[in-house]
Amino acid sequence: MKNISRRHFLYCSAGLVCSALPARAFWPFTAISEASGPVDIRGRVFRSDAPKHLWKWSHEGFLYKKINNSNVVCQICPNQCVLAPGDRSICRSKVNKNGTLYSLVYGNPCSVNIDPVEKKPLFHFLPRSKTFSIATAGCNFRCLNCQNWEISQAKPHEVRSYELFPQDVVNEAQRSSISSIAYTYSEPIAFFEYMIDTARLARERKIYNLLISNGYINQEPLLALCKVLDGANINLKSLSDTIYRKLNGGRLDPVLNTFKTLHEQGVHFEMTNLVVPGYTDDTEMVKQMCQWILTHLGPNYPLHFLRFFPKYKLDRLPPTPLSTLIKFRKLAMSEGIRYVYVGNVSFPEGNNTYCHNCNKLVVERIGYFIPSYHMDENRCKYCKTVIPGRWT
Repeated sequence: MKNISRRHFLYCSAGLVCSALPARAFWPFTAISEASGPVDIRGRVFRSDAPKHLWKWSHEGFLYKKINNSNVVCQICPNQCVLAPGDRSICRSKVNKNGTLYSLVYGNPCSVNIDPVEKKPLFHFLPRSKTFSIATAGCNFRCLNCQNWEISQAKPHEVRSYELFPQDVVNEAQRSSISSIAYTYSEPIAFFEYMIDTARLARERKIYNLLISNGYINQEPLLALCKVLDGANINLKSLSDTIYRKLNGGRLDPVLNTFKTLHEQGVHFEMTNLVVPGYTDDTEMVKQMCQWILTHLGPNYPLHFLRFFPKYKLDRLPPTPLSTLIKFRKLAMSEGIRYVYVGNVSFPEGNNTYCHNCNKLVVERIGYFIPSYHMDENRCKYCKTVIPGRWT
């Protein structure tokens, strides 16, 4: 018998154990372990974190209330941040300076791009058009799965930004012959003052305004925004308040109210649901979500199920299986939602638009490219049924 050292023996033993166990056993954090984490990850006010001096991108808050002559409460979103002088808001973009609430990101976007409108995703709003996209640092959520965390979870001074005031944004969009401006990428509610002033100017120039958002906003500022808003994609994270608190750092009811308000105000919107393994991939919850949509909003608003990819604090979860997305699409359509799509994955049937009356293909999509289009203004070319959305 060959003699081996103790180190060699332990090495060989470890190899045998590893070969006997499935690879999944070594996946550091499964969906189940992640979903059983903290009960509430909502953000907190940053005490005494305001910059010493305001800069030229500072603008007084759109809606806030003074308390005791020095403290202020921001009333843009349900976080209702109460800030003492020198404090910074949960969204990181607002501060209390000497008893006045200021936004620090007015005219100071950190991301400026020209995108296909389908990227938002908006499939029923001016297909094949381009949109002028802007974003600033900051967000009122703390999503563990954030795709743009480098800017959404950053303070304004921590990212590279550009000087582009509302008039400049509108001028650039017009100069490029672009029909819409999208407030997107991070969270537009965090740069509400910048967004609404830009949107008002854009409306005067007959340029459309698009809100791409988590929908976590109070009623009064939302109604003001609706006056100049033409389209939106609102992320419905789930129909569970528990999931909202532990995955996103927010609450469900304000988001549901946003959907109802947009519906009542006649704003075209589409809904996005990111299917995160272990969090939002429960079939019964998706069924309940579809039933809520049908009861309160009707069957005509497009619903997008998006594939999750490992990112940010959930970088050890697996991607969403394509089979799950297909199952949820079929479920939503069987419940009665007429236009259901899948995103972040190549699946032609789930990317195309089919007339809900004759079932014929009216808009074919390959990525952001549309090779065939069979719409007669806002109607199906074949049976003349009106397809919900804004098509011309």
